[in-house]
Order: sequence, then structure tokens, then C-alpha cells
Amino acid sequence: MKLLVTLLLVVLTLSAETAAVPTMNFSLSAPDSPEQLVSSLNVLMLLTILFLAPSLVLVMTTFTRFVIVFGFLRQALGTQQVPPTQLLVMLALILTVFVMEPIGKKAYVNGIEPYIQEKITYEEAFTRTAEPFKDFMIRNTREKDLALFFRIRDIENPQSIDDVPLTVIIPAFIISELKTAFEIGFLLFLPFLVIDMVVASILMSMGMMMLPPVMISLPFKILVFVLIDGWNLLIGNLIASIK
Repeated sequence: MKLLVTLLLVVLTLSAETAAVPTMNFSLSAPDSPEQLVSSLNVLMLLTILFLAPSLVLVMTTFTRFVIVFGFLRQALGTQQVPPTQLLVMLALILTVFVMEPIGKKAYVNGIEPYIQEKITYEEAFTRTAEPFKDFMIRNTREKDLALFFRIRDIENPQSIDDVPLTVIIPAFIISELKTAFEIGFLLFLPFLVIDMVVASILMSMGMMMLPPVMISLPFKILVFVLIDGWNLLIGNLIASIK
């Protein structure tokens, strides 16, 4: 502990002697030049993106599908808080990054990188960056859900993907993801429900009605899930279900 404190003091002393501490000015004043205005807008856009990043992960990726299916799995197994919620959320996030990595790279190369190099404008950069995500969301969105929001907004049917606004794609994509997740959750429940029914029937036939069937069926459900390599099977089929 003393060694760590000593090293920290040495680093701070050397930093103070060799480099000046940067200062930040948060005063509100009119820009003196167009370049200063553009710089301020860049900072504002960056802060806005960072603030909305968690929401964008929820509504524009497969995170919703993964986290809901994992929740259904835990309920079907009846293991209460095992695996813990934090672990399931992190697993869903890691799988989301795995699935969305090619799309994110394409968006960066098409939109963000040229904008950083000052080859395109704000509007063109936004359009190019959003295009891969639009293609992905439309591939995984039902036409019925898209038509619902077009009908609500009283918008004419689009002629191409470019004519579909993000304000329509995002809610339609969320509804489609919820439906798909609930369908997978229903299929997950079926085999475990059969085990519960068999165990309950056996206990009733033996006259052991006061013994909770869930307590007896839980080890069998875990055993079946392990024997079929459930995590491998579930995650493989989840990723395969994404278009």
C-alpha cells in the first residue's frame, strides 16, 4: 500500500513539473468566427450522441430480442435470480456487439470516416451512417408493422428503402423484435412446462400434494438443459434468426 502511494506521488510530481494542467472554459458567449461555431456544434453533437447511446442500443439493435429471451429462459427454468440479471444483460450486450459489428464498421467507413476527413457534410454523413442500420432494421421488421405506422402517420407507401424515415422504422422494428422474442420465449417454455406437468402428475399420484412440484422439477430441468447444451443451442439459433 505504501509503495502504491509513493508511486502515485512521484507520478503526480513529475506531471506537474513537465506538463501544464489543461483548463476548460464553459462561459456562454457569441462565437467570434464560423470555425468556432462549428467546433461548438461538434461538441454539442458528441454530447448528444453519448447521452442517447444507451437508448439507441435498445431500439436499433438486437439487444431487445436477446435480453427478453434470456429473461424468458430464466423464468422457464424457475431458477429465480440465477443467472443474475447483470450477467444476462452483459451477455445480451456482448452478443449485440458481435452481431452489429459488421454494420457498425460499414456505417463508420461510409459516413463517419469521410466526415472526419472533411469530405462530406453533416447531412450526407448522417444519411450514410444511418443507411446500414436502416437496411438491417428493415430486414428484421415485418411489413405489417411498417404499414401500421405508415397508416398512423397517414404517409404514402414508400417506393424504396430510402423513402422510409427513421421515425417509422424504429418503432416498427421494436414491435417486430418484441413479437419475435415472445415467440422464442413461448417455444422455450414448452419443454420445461412438460417436465413440470409430468412431475406434478407423479407427485399427485403418490399423494404428495403438499410438496411443491417446482422444487422437484427444477433439478430435472437444469439437467435436461445441460445435457442438450442449452446455451450453445439457444445462442446459435438466436443469432441464426437474425437476417
